[in-house]
Amino acid sequence: MKTTRIGIINVSDRASKGIYEDIPGKAIVETLKEYITSDWESEYAVIPDEQDQLEAKMKEMADEKSCCLIITSGGTGPAKRDVTPEATEAVCDKMMPGFGELMRTESLKYVPTAILSRQTAGIRNNTLIVNLPGKPKAIRQCLDAVFPAIPYCIDLIEGPYIECNEDVIKIFRPK
Repeated sequence: MKTTRIGIINVSDRASKGIYEDIPGKAIVETLKEYITSDWESEYAVIPDEQDQLEAKMKEMADEKSCCLIITSGGTGPAKRDVTPEATEAVCDKMMPGFGELMRTESLKYVPTAILSRQTAGIRNNTLIVNLPGKPKAIRQCLDAVFPAIPYCIDLIEGPYIECNEDVIKIFRPK
């Protein structure tokens, strides 16, 4: 059986230059290790807030590395250099706005500035791409909210069957 591949991209000018430690990307990996019981491996990158570089990395992970899921962190705010949603929209065939809506709804329980976030998700061929915020605490809150739908979404786009630890995350697949 083929190992499931998941792309993780931390979008950060400072982390890409080594000024900041890549805490968001590591937070995603640790969370997925808790959630997923199937065999999986990560395809990992830290890149600056440059739309062309982010688009190229997402295309590579989806098209060449066969990642069924790509999770990005950072670059979703209103600042001039925040271009993650634009890059995601540029490489996707279909947008999945419900992911962003749910993440913002969840984040509003904790901070009023969640309305400034532009998280989104989309599908490129057989790959689901989900944009998360850059703060580790918010990453976990958002993943806890949207991950229950992710394995079924991957089923629907003909990706691998992902099994999860039901004691940690209750995923939903219709019977």
